[in-house]
Amino acid sequence: MSETLKALQTLSSAEDFFKLLEVPYDADKVNVVRMHIMKRMGQYLATEDLDGLPDNIVRQRCRTTLERAYEDFQKSDPLKERVFKVLKEAVQEKAPPAPPPVVPFSDLLK
Repeated sequence: MSETLKALQTLSSAEDFFKLLEVPYDADKVNVVRMHIMKRMGQYLATEDLDGLPDNIVRQRCRTTLERAYEDFQKSDPLKERVFKVLKEAVQEKAPPAPPPVVPFSDLLK
């Protein structure tokens, strides 16, 4: 595992990621959407094949994914991006409730 990935695993705040990867950020914006940015970065990193790459390349790719995730929430908001399951499910159309069973009138007379 690259040194950059090892270092990222030890971090405890979104700001630490921005600082380590040297990505400029607006602290006010990060305070509001930190979990969304970090989740999106993780989604982007999951698509990257970093095995066996030199650390400088791994670091650059991590930086690029963080920049991309941060930019997603500069142009949009969590409700539009829907990175978390609860937000995804909030817009799924629910099936209409089943109509009540029909009981024939003749059954009521028995």
